[in-house]
Amino acid sequence: MLVPAAVAVANGGGRSHDTSLRALGAQQGLRIGTAVDAAQLGSNKAYTGIVADQFSAVTAENAMKWDAVEPSQGVHNWKAADDLVKFAQQNGQAVRGHTLMWHNQTPGWLTTGVANGSITDAQLRDILHQHVTDEVTHFKGKVWQWDVVNEVFANSWETPQADGLNRDDFWVKHLGSGVIADVFRWAHQADPKALLMYNDYNITGEDGTNVKFQAVYDFVKNLRKQGVPIDGIGEQGHLDTQYGFDAQRYQADLQAYGDLGLKVAITEADVRTFVGNSTDQVPTDALAQFAQPYEFSELLKGCQLVSQCISFTAWGVYDGDSWIPGTFSGEGYGLLYDVNLQPKVAYSTLQQDLKLAAGGHHGPAGSGN
Repeated sequence: MLVPAAVAVANGGGRSHDTSLRALGAQQGLRIGTAVDAAQLGSNKAYTGIVADQFSAVTAENAMKWDAVEPSQGVHNWKAADDLVKFAQQNGQAVRGHTLMWHNQTPGWLTTGVANGSITDAQLRDILHQHVTDEVTHFKGKVWQWDVVNEVFANSWETPQADGLNRDDFWVKHLGSGVIADVFRWAHQADPKALLMYNDYNITGEDGTNVKFQAVYDFVKNLRKQGVPIDGIGEQGHLDTQYGFDAQRYQADLQAYGDLGLKVAITEADVRTFVGNSTDQVPTDALAQFAQPYEFSELLKGCQLVSQCISFTAWGVYDGDSWIPGTFSGEGYGLLYDVNLQPKVAYSTLQQDLKLAAGGHHGPAGSGN
């Protein structure tokens, strides 16, 4: 599906009356994105239209994860990911690749092999190297940003190593912390032009402390000193209205990463709350209907106020296809569109934020290859 007007605004040439999120973001050099469910794309006309019309960047929600692209060792299935890339090319959208090294959604043949000893740590390292090389090479020149390493730092409820890494992380436990630098080097070798990001949650003080932020900041600063090709930080931006949100700390932390010479991106934004049921996802507290758009707005504005922030991505299109109800019991209502694919107050709030900043200098969104 080609949307000429949307393509034009993605490249900075949109018409002034286009009030889509992508068009308004383009006026300040900011790509507005969404995570895409491969099963919905094409089969759901309304869903597909929203993705094409409203967003200038797309992330494969699951289609580029290791278990999806290599379900059997040495046997690849790129179709769903290739279809998304083709869709993005047709619609003038940049692609965020997600994710190369993560402890979850690794293929069963790999985890079983490690558990029963048929895959040694030395072999595991070689397998990871091959996976990163294969995937990044397959999409060379087609992916704008890669989430190279995902969620290896400890949260407040986990036991950290001295450097803040989660000592129980699958990859760190088996291959040591040095594998992080290696994965960035391998990805860079496979596609020197792609932007390479470290992606995580609670790294801008969402849990009420800056402990995890400081660990990531110090670690990445050291990687940069070593010449490791890490280009940026992906702050996921998963919020919950019951906990509140320190927007000043969030913005300051984004800026601190930027001051290291890194690009930053909001990669998985959603704001969940308690709901009556997972089907209708009506908030149980009327105030949540105000808190949800407010916190979404604060996430966006923090990015807008940091010149190094290059993209803002919602983790999904609509509540009816959201990961939240299946992960957080009794919660939902986390996205910009409701269960009926209708825009919520959060959508119009972000639209207004983007309108107010339109025309202001933010920074180049990049060609997205």
